Amino acid sequence: MLPKKSMAMVQTAPRKLEARDLPIPQIADDSAILRIEACGICGSDYEQYEGVLQTPMPVIPGHEPLGIIEAIGDKAARRWGVDVGDRVAIETMLSCHCCDTCVGGHYHLCDRRQIYSYIPLTESPGLWGAYSQYMYLAPNTILHKMDKNLPAELAVMFNPLGAGFRWAVEIPQTQVGDTVLIFGPGQRGLASVVAAREAGAGKIIVTGLAADSNKLQMALALGADHIIDVQNENVVDRVRALTNGKGADVIVEVTSYATQPVREALDCVRMGGTVVLAGVKGFKPVSDFVSDLIVMKEITIKGAIGVTSSGYKKAIEMIERRKYPLELMHTHNFELEEAELAIKTLARQIEGQESVHSCLIPAT
Repeated sequence: MLPKKSMAMVQTAPRKLEARDLPIPQIADDSAILRIEACGICGSDYEQYEGVLQTPMPVIPGHEPLGIIEAIGDKAARRWGVDVGDRVAIETMLSCHCCDTCVGGHYHLCDRRQIYSYIPLTESPGLWGAYSQYMYLAPNTILHKMDKNLPAELAVMFNPLGAGFRWAVEIPQTQVGDTVLIFGPGQRGLASVVAAREAGAGKIIVTGLAADSNKLQMALALGADHIIDVQNENVVDRVRALTNGKGADVIVEVTSYATQPVREALDCVRMGGTVVLAGVKGFKPVSDFVSDLIVMKEITIKGAIGVTSSGYKKAIEMIERRKYPLELMHTHNFELEEAELAIKTLARQIEGQESVHSCLIPAT
């Protein structure tokens, strides 16, 4: 039986989270209640915590939920093909699924889309984000069943790994034998390594800072062929040397706030190659951006925001096969009440701690 209340971490102001007991709503025939097993933490959690995203408050953050269906309406059970007791991975975007954009296959770009962790408590029923013991699932949710035998901290990697498949494989249409250059060895960069390797990339190169040495070693363990310390090596020269002067077929730029890699990507990509930009820069301009290089090399540049069902499905299938040592990426479990510590650890604000992939594990 469901409890009457769920403990949740509520953001009430920038850099302020507080624990609250919130009522668990009654469900309708087309909705459900999820018991959160794990909620992944990524860079956008830090941006929301800092107030950069200017989300409404008070709000329950948490946009990477994995959990068990605890209550579900009959209509929802039929539509989603799940029932009480099933483990599911939740897509964070809520789209209308009926506008031209959604029907055209781009539901993640729906003008009316919402993100679970940005919906304020004032919008009924209130229990939206995944920094919580329980979470409401709206009728327009997209979810995916997952193997219950997997450790929760491994299964919840469906989100960053889904991004890897979409950003490093689907969007650039990576082919067998391609050389893939990944700027940034964070969790999305490492996920891109795994996805590119799974797609049959011929050569995978990953860049990072000197402080990223552990992450760069993880990249090699997960399937990268070469790593580049950008503070001690010239990226462009090294990429040219590794590709016999040709350049990379595909470049995935996933660094946080650094603009120099965007400029360097134009020099590192081959003639007719593709650059995928997925790392946000806080709306900072890119200096020395030479658009003529795009013209003369016929470079394709694509933006990437979010993950869609095909990426999630590929990620889940790969996780369930246990083909790659994904546990190397997971560095921290935090209790729900430690959400602030989890965010600060990811942001390298806790001395002596380096987080790659981490998650909150609520007690229920």
